[in-house]
Amino acid sequence: MARLTRVALALLAALALVLTGCARTPAPTAPSAPSGPAKVTIGLTYVPDIQFAPFYVAAEDGIFTENGLDATLRHHGAQEGLFTALVAGQEQYVIAGGDELVQARAEGMDLVAIGQYYHAYPVVLIVPDASAVQSAADLAGLRVGIPGRFGESWFGLKAALHEAGLTESDVEVVEIGYTAQAALTTSQVDAVVGFANNDLVQFGLAGIPTRAVPLAAGDVPLVSIVLATTKANLDANPETARKVARSMVAGIEKVVAEPASAIEAGRDHIPTLDEAGAAASAKATLEATLPLWRASGRPTGEMDEQAWADMVAFMRSAGLITADVAAGDAMTNDAVE
Repeated sequence: MARLTRVALALLAALALVLTGCARTPAPTAPSAPSGPAKVTIGLTYVPDIQFAPFYVAAEDGIFTENGLDATLRHHGAQEGLFTALVAGQEQYVIAGGDELVQARAEGMDLVAIGQYYHAYPVVLIVPDASAVQSAADLAGLRVGIPGRFGESWFGLKAALHEAGLTESDVEVVEIGYTAQAALTTSQVDAVVGFANNDLVQFGLAGIPTRAVPLAAGDVPLVSIVLATTKANLDANPETARKVARSMVAGIEKVVAEPASAIEAGRDHIPTLDEAGAAASAKATLEATLPLWRASGRPTGEMDEQAWADMVAFMRSAGLITADVAAGDAMTNDAVE
C-alpha cells in the first residue's frame, strides 16, 4: 500500500513537470492575414476637369493600387463647402488652396497640408488686349470684377492691391459671380480676377482678345493648391497619407512627361469630354496648367514653410484672417520627403 502510494506520487510529479513545461512553451500562433489596400476618398472640388488629371492618371494607370490604396475620387457639389466633407469624415483628403486652408484653420478647423499640387499661384488679372493696364498699380480708379469676396480670386486681388501699394478704396470692386466674359466684354468692369489655366483659357477659346497681368512683379504672398487632410487623420494614418501624397506626385510627373496621358485618363472621369469642342478645351486648359505643376522644376510635392509664414503674416495684415496660425502646424513635408 505504501509502495503504491509512492508510485502514484511519482507519476503525479512527472505529470506536473510535463504540464509546467507545456505552460512555459506557448503554442505557435497563426500568421495574421495582410490587411489589404487602404481605402481613401479624395475630394476634387466641383466639376470634373482636366486640371485634376494627375488623380485621373493615378487611378487609370494603377498608381494608387501600386501604392497600396483603394482610392475613390469624389467631386464636390456646386453648393458644397470646400472642407465640409473632409471635416465630416466623408473624405480623408481634399485639393484646396493653401490660403483657403489657412483661413479655415483660423476659423477653428484642424487642417494640415501634406503636399504641394500647384507650385505657382494660378490667379491673374485679366484685361482686354487694348487695355492700358500693365501692372496692378494701374488698377487705381478702375472697376475690378471678382466672383465674390471669398476664395483665391478675392485673396489674389487683395495681394495685388497690397503689392501695388493700393487699398480697396483705390478701386471699385464689383462682385460679378461667374460671368467674367460677359462683364468684361460689355464694359461692366475694366479688369477681372481669374485663373490663368481656366478663365484666361476660356477667353481665348471664345475668341475674345485679352491678356494676363501678374498680381505682383515678384512672388505673390500666397500659397497655391495643396493636398490637405485633417490633423486627426494624419496622426492616425501617417503611412496612408504618404501613399496618397506619393501617388499625387507620381500622377503629376506622368502628366508633365506625357500630357496625352491626361486626356486619355480623363475620358473615364469627365463625362463631357466627348462633346464637340470639349477635347480641344481640355487640351488648352492642360497646356495652361502644366507650368503650374512644373514651376519649381521637377514636381516633388514639397512645400516652403517660410512661404507659409509669409502668407499667414500677409493674410493677418490684410484682414483675411482674424487669428494667428502657426505655419508649422498648417503644413508638413513629412508625407513627401
